[in-house]
Amino acid sequence: MLRRAREKSETGIYHIMVRGANRQEIFHDDEDRLRFLETLDRIKITSEMKVYGWCLMNNHVHLLLEEANEDISITMKRLGVSFFDKIL
Repeated sequence: MLRRAREKSETGIYHIMVRGANRQEIFHDDEDRLRFLETLDRIKITSEMKVYGWCLMNNHVHLLLEEANEDISITMKRLGVSFFDKIL
């Protein structure tokens, strides 16, 4: 089933949820969580986005972000490739 395209925010601020495939666990321990936050920090600097908040659960993540010099979808693709490809 296809997901509906994200509507462009007038403020540039988005609540984004990233979920594991089939709702599987994406963080097995604190080391995984730390690696995700380090990756998020690197991506934040590259894209110049603002991170207002985050919540890391075992099988998903909530992020409150403001896009900056690139579309939020590009930023999220970069985050996904940078973090999830390393843990597989």
